[in-house]
Amino acid sequence: MTATSGGPLLFEGSDWTYETLQRINDACAEIAHGELGLRTYPNQIEIITTEQMLDAYSSVGMPLFYGHWSFGKSFAHHEASYRKGLRGLAYEIVINSDPCISYIMEENSATMQTLVIAHAAFGHNHFFKNNYLFKQWTQAEGIVGYLDFAKTFIADCEERYGAIAVERVLDAAHALQSHGVHRYPRKRKPDLASEQRRERERREHQEQIFNDLWRTVPEKEKAKGANLSDERRKALLELPQENILYFLEKTAPRLAPWQREIIRIVRLIAQYFYPQGQTKLMNEGCATYCHYQIMGRLYETGQISEGSYLEFLGSHTNVVMQPEYDDKRFSGINPYALGFAMMQDIERIVTKPEDEDREWFPDIAGRGDPYAVLADVWANYRDESFVSQFLSPNLMRRWRLFHVQDGGDPKKDLKVAAIHDERGYRGLRRALSRHYDVAWQDPDIQVVDVDLAGDRRLMLQHSVLNGVLMSERETREVLQHLADLWGYDVHLKEVDAAAGKVLKEHSASARATFLQGH
Repeated sequence: MTATSGGPLLFEGSDWTYETLQRINDACAEIAHGELGLRTYPNQIEIITTEQMLDAYSSVGMPLFYGHWSFGKSFAHHEASYRKGLRGLAYEIVINSDPCISYIMEENSATMQTLVIAHAAFGHNHFFKNNYLFKQWTQAEGIVGYLDFAKTFIADCEERYGAIAVERVLDAAHALQSHGVHRYPRKRKPDLASEQRRERERREHQEQIFNDLWRTVPEKEKAKGANLSDERRKALLELPQENILYFLEKTAPRLAPWQREIIRIVRLIAQYFYPQGQTKLMNEGCATYCHYQIMGRLYETGQISEGSYLEFLGSHTNVVMQPEYDDKRFSGINPYALGFAMMQDIERIVTKPEDEDREWFPDIAGRGDPYAVLADVWANYRDESFVSQFLSPNLMRRWRLFHVQDGGDPKKDLKVAAIHDERGYRGLRRALSRHYDVAWQDPDIQVVDVDLAGDRRLMLQHSVLNGVLMSERETREVLQHLADLWGYDVHLKEVDAAAGKVLKEHSASARATFLQGH
């Protein structure tokens, strides 16, 4: 690639000013919108210090967040690692909001500021705005206002009920937040901006439901007449229920309204992050592909110097480096590397297809407009379906992929189930696709029943896939948090999903001290 124009440079050297950043942003926007066809939220770029970046790390990258001891612990861990030189800091953090907020480090050189603006303020921004999961599950224009509401609400609770009481609820809710998401599409978008009004309406509705449910717990003298039918009881409780935090928020008999609201806050924030966990590969691949295209065009049009472009290439190469499986640095597949490689591979298939590509990808091979094809891919796929649909034999050969299968028996050797050859392509693609399938990776745990006629025991079931049981210690700790929030005993069965056989059982009882003081 060579520069084709001798136009004025956006900057010289590594120093930058606010005027420089404005020129960089305008130049990136012209290419991103005009040539790549990206559609983005308005950008809000914030310059932050190292200390502020560490603080953002500790509060899951959000611009404002409620207080919790675990964030301070996380801050201390990141800071110690950074000061000892054991880890670097990200060049940027970007928030899925409208306007899209991008934090960039003041220590970055002008070239790095250009790179991260192209990467975050345009690549990630486009993905947030257009991918169906983000459109379905998040409300970009309302998240900052909702975080402000959450922070104020929890601070008010600490003032009114005490920090320890609030901390207990947050600890328990955080332990369960990975089971606090709805995995299927909802009928309408969440209205985060009107949470305070809806909080009052929810409380009134819940009181009606609780009355209907709990007044039917039989008194000794009229037990038989008061029992609900199984269908009516399960319908009121919305069973079976995979969203455990939602179930507790709506149904736990001993929680105070403010405790339910805290659970709801944790649940909604977990739901906000749910699309990010399913699109890590695509999101980083999209942003990396966009910054690579934008930086290349800036160099081609003479807006950045050769030295700046070489500096960019050094950073870009580090980001997309994929260590081999036997390298000490290997820790799995680098989402930046595979995502970027797949985006480039799609561009190749669209513009320079081979016979093999025409056979595997008849819909896009040779279409000639890679940006239009990629825009459609970024909008309509998640990691699992993206790999399942677009991982090509060409890329499998270049990456020398192979599939190692562990049968779970430590006495037996590992088996190489597929390699990058004619017989292994489909098996490899299917196996790697499952690697990104949250339904395959996360344990399927559902609330299945409540003993309303007896001791109010909550019953859950884990449908076990491939004989993989949950960790004994972690299950015991999380189940204790669940029992504390429920207020009574909980019982979890691990059941073989295929045979229906009970493999293991766990129980926990609520601690008497948990709900004191509410």
